[in-house]
Amino acid sequence: MNILKFFTAGSVDDGKSTLIGRLLYDTDSILADQLEALQHSNRKNDDGTIDLAILTDGLRAEREQGITIDVAYKYFQTEKRKFIIADTPGHIQYTRNMVTGASTANLAIILIDARNGVVEQTIRHSYLVSLLELKHIVVCINKMDMVAYNETVFNAIIEKYKTLAQNLGLKNVTYIPVSALKGDNIVVPSSTMHWYEGESLLHFLEQVEVDDHDTTEPARMPVQWVIRPQTDELHDYRGYAGRVLSGTFKLNDYVTVLPSNVSSTISRIEFFDDDLLQAYVGQSVIIHLKDNIDISRGDILVNSSALPIESKRIEADLCWMDARVLDPSITYLIQHNSKLSKCKIDEIIFKVDINTLEKAAADDFKLNDIGRVVLKTAEVLSYDVYGDNRANGSAILIDSRTNLTVGALMFRN
Repeated sequence: MNILKFFTAGSVDDGKSTLIGRLLYDTDSILADQLEALQHSNRKNDDGTIDLAILTDGLRAEREQGITIDVAYKYFQTEKRKFIIADTPGHIQYTRNMVTGASTANLAIILIDARNGVVEQTIRHSYLVSLLELKHIVVCINKMDMVAYNETVFNAIIEKYKTLAQNLGLKNVTYIPVSALKGDNIVVPSSTMHWYEGESLLHFLEQVEVDDHDTTEPARMPVQWVIRPQTDELHDYRGYAGRVLSGTFKLNDYVTVLPSNVSSTISRIEFFDDDLLQAYVGQSVIIHLKDNIDISRGDILVNSSALPIESKRIEADLCWMDARVLDPSITYLIQHNSKLSKCKIDEIIFKVDINTLEKAAADDFKLNDIGRVVLKTAEVLSYDVYGDNRANGSAILIDSRTNLTVGALMFRN
């Protein structure tokens, strides 16, 4: 049974938390003690029904204000698939939280209030989805009960969003009219929108194709640990432990170790107590090579026929996540997979106004700013363009003074 990871985005009060609560409630994915607490809660909807948003509002400030601040992760499953949901905040103040929650997702659900249509925050969230290059987008036009389930309203919002999607290069966009409050088209088809001939949200999520073992991507495995027991029993044992980021490694594959550019052949693949013929994405394995090569933590094993980019000068999109303003004069650290290197911001190419999508010259980055920069690293990094390989095309920026993460990077050249 495969796993679908998705996140929700939308303006404040568009109903993200209620939609997730409805998914959990209507699929019987709530524990008995949670259900009891829900029924005894003081928070009710205007019609006296249970406020399902409580299921994802984990922080006290969220419960008091009725908004999402932090990223809340929820898990459930049906007979067809397992799901990991990231309920991300919609307010511009928490853009960094949304980027964090969306970074590992396979699919985005963008909520639009049927009463308000496409607004500035819809544009901002859609831009972030395009920046993160998610392959599947579901636009849920929510609160259809507040517009009398009007088909004309639904169609008008679709037409406006299609223009936005085209401008941002979004593909595979699906539109579903829903009422998270009433449960229309969330788990079961709505009985009040006979004009809608599509599927419910849950049915779509169960059926959408997500390739967890994409063999078309180049094989990449950063070395986390070099295993050399050097005991009498395992005197010649030399294995390289790591997690397969992308592609597939097979026995007898010809691989190259970067940055040394030395090549060899895979002689063995260990997975716990078993030997494998091939290793897939997400598996943590130990790879053995036929030749003894000087390999250290931070090196990366790759297909010899599909080498990544190697450079000390990297152009990347940056989402700034720190209250302190970016300072091009200081040295930062860049964490790319298992490799940690010093770096500096050599140039700020532009900063994006994520409400209007206009790009403008800038001298600094403040909290939640997004734009494009040029990095200069102390050591050569072996990376892919983010759009070609998300796993090996991203990194985090760390403040060397505090050792705290201050930015998320998506490589573009």
